[in-house]
Amino acid sequence: MTIALTKVAYTTAATAKGGREGHVTSADGVLDLDTGKPGSDTPKANPETLFAAGYAACFQGALANRAKTKGIDTSDSTVTAEVSFGPADDGGFGLSVELIVEIPGVDPATTRELLELAHGFCPYSKATRGNIDVTLTVA
Repeated sequence: MTIALTKVAYTTAATAKGGREGHVTSADGVLDLDTGKPGSDTPKANPETLFAAGYAACFQGALANRAKTKGIDTSDSTVTAEVSFGPADDGGFGLSVELIVEIPGVDPATTRELLELAHGFCPYSKATRGNIDVTLTVA
């Protein structure tokens, strides 16, 4: 089932040249960096790094939004998106994600509830649902 936008609130673009060992730039100029394969002597961003950063930031926003509806302050929380890349059972390659969330001062059961609510709300979670394994972990 696809989720259609009812209104476009924001559009951006990024251009890659050279694949994993190339260069990426965003249309607004904020991103302008070389990419490289993981494990090299000179670490560089790679698609998984960029995906992890985007997912962590998006999920943090969703977490804050859902927590606010319950009167919970998550301004000191952290979200770490641990993205794994490897061979998949279809013969190609795939991704998996573990979202590790810490909310200081909030008990684990409430944190778990907020993670589930955020996972239902986050656009990245919606985009990956049913496509890759996403694990929610309370830190």
